[in-house]
Amino acid sequence: MLYVMAYRLLVITSAVIAYLSTPVKAETSQSTEATQQSSLVMIFGSWSDFWLLRLMLNLLGYATVVVPAALLIRHLKKIKYNETAGPGFLPNLVKLCVFGKDHEKAAVVEETSKAAESNPTERSLWHSFLLLVVCFVGLQTSYLTWGVLQERIMTTEYGKTDLYPGEKFTNSQFLVFMNRILAFVLALFVIILRHQPKHTAPLYKYSYSSFSNIMSSWCQYEALKFVSFPTQVLAKASKIIPVMLMGKVISKKSYEYYEYLTAAMISMGVSLFLLTSGDVTKKNDNVTTLSGVMLLLGYMIFDSFTSNWQGELFKSYKMSSIQMMAGVNLFSCLFTMTSLLEQGGFFESVVFMGRHPSIVLEICILSVCSATGQLFIFYTISQFGPVTFTIMMTVRQGLAIFLSCIIYHHPMTVAGFVGVLIVFAAMFLRIYAGQKKRRINAALKAAAAADNVSKV
Repeated sequence: MLYVMAYRLLVITSAVIAYLSTPVKAETSQSTEATQQSSLVMIFGSWSDFWLLRLMLNLLGYATVVVPAALLIRHLKKIKYNETAGPGFLPNLVKLCVFGKDHEKAAVVEETSKAAESNPTERSLWHSFLLLVVCFVGLQTSYLTWGVLQERIMTTEYGKTDLYPGEKFTNSQFLVFMNRILAFVLALFVIILRHQPKHTAPLYKYSYSSFSNIMSSWCQYEALKFVSFPTQVLAKASKIIPVMLMGKVISKKSYEYYEYLTAAMISMGVSLFLLTSGDVTKKNDNVTTLSGVMLLLGYMIFDSFTSNWQGELFKSYKMSSIQMMAGVNLFSCLFTMTSLLEQGGFFESVVFMGRHPSIVLEICILSVCSATGQLFIFYTISQFGPVTFTIMMTVRQGLAIFLSCIIYHHPMTVAGFVGVLIVFAAMFLRIYAGQKKRRINAALKAAAAADNVSKV
């Protein structure tokens, strides 16, 4: 099988590199040999735990799904299957996956726009306040618990005693799978209970953001092995820059001067924090720095693509947030399950949970927090808009940093604390400037409308 051959080739190549790096001299001292061996262990660890090797294996696993599917979709479009397919469940399913319902797309977009104009949301001030409190508490509870458990699962040495050193849970992909499958089930449950707009998008288009979402989550989990959680949270805060750049590539967006200013302030604050704050999660600082930076960079690239691609789908097809949640998590489950089964990671993770039952509850709570957090995100944006949501998540990030520092004793110098203040000051400045701009635009539109009325 191609996948097995590729795996063996990767392992053999790594072994050959390690062998060639060993000196040929017979009279090598024991101290030199010990130094060389410790260096190899420091750089590579065991072959199965080398993150770059696991990344290649994951990509090979995803390719066993993506490549055949891409070839099939290309063939079906070439022969115009949607015009020649007959009735029945299977042909309709194929058309839904590959072609969607393009003939109904314009009608759905127009219907959604008219509904938004004719049915404005009207709530009392007290009702709005209660909803805001519920959303805030839901977001804080879900993601603060999720963040702490995420770090605990990836850094705890399970089963550690005075005689046994313990072992860490290393399969990040299994955690991603558990989070996504529960989110998919929860989204389906909401779709069944609540009326949703007619779905017209081809299902395969969800796979792009699904893949990037999986990879961003994988990089995020892996980064916890090399950087502290506060560093990772601040890296998330700096993802505004890659999101802006990705928006220019995908959506051809343009940005105001204050957006570039706040992005630069955030980058400066994050850099100050990274350069002055130590990382206590690993002893090997050099390896930690290189691996952590690479993984955080991958996280930001994939995450920025996910949000921009989903924005394009919302704009083009006017699906609901719950439909988006279900579609993305459907393909995420498919990708991660296939890769886990091919690598044997699913069985290994189950065996690990059997050896250490305490991790089962932690993974379950982690998945519940991830799924409910997605629901609160979608609901908050739909009810109060992205500005209010951004303020909530900014508060959450700050709480997550200090909570992790208190629980896990991550060091933070005075300069690092100043960097944190710069980051959050920039984010609040961005929110304020954006809100002021929207008020000005609304006033200009109202003035233009009044002018048109007076002319009539």
